[in-house]
Amino acid sequence: METNGKTVLVVEDDLFLRDILCQKLLKSGYAVEGAIDSEAAFKILEDKKIDLIILDLLLPGMSGQEILKKIKANSRWQGIPVIIASNLDSAEEKQNCMHLGAAEYMIKAQHTPDEIVERAREILAEEK
Repeated sequence: METNGKTVLVVEDDLFLRDILCQKLLKSGYAVEGAIDSEAAFKILEDKKIDLIILDLLLPGMSGQEILKKIKANSRWQGIPVIIASNLDSAEEKQNCMHLGAAEYMIKAQHTPDEIVERAREILAEEK
């Protein structure tokens, strides 16, 4: 499939949801990388040029919030927009993530995978 030259990293430990998001992103023309945890995510970030990250907060090992902090503290990665896609429906959690530099905070139970992919498309269009 033809890609538009943009690569999205999906960091999600739920295999089913990660696969759905990856498939929808591929159909939308994006190259996709998937990671189950921080170790896999940081290896991909080291090895590839990533244009946007969709990040769960509840992950094995390092939390999504810790991953977000590390991304935004790294001069190579700090400009990558990050969409938090989590089931943590907490105003405090959302505020913390937005303060750390997340571009968007979406509650998975309130947004379909299509809506998450559409928001990714909007953010990537703004980045041009």
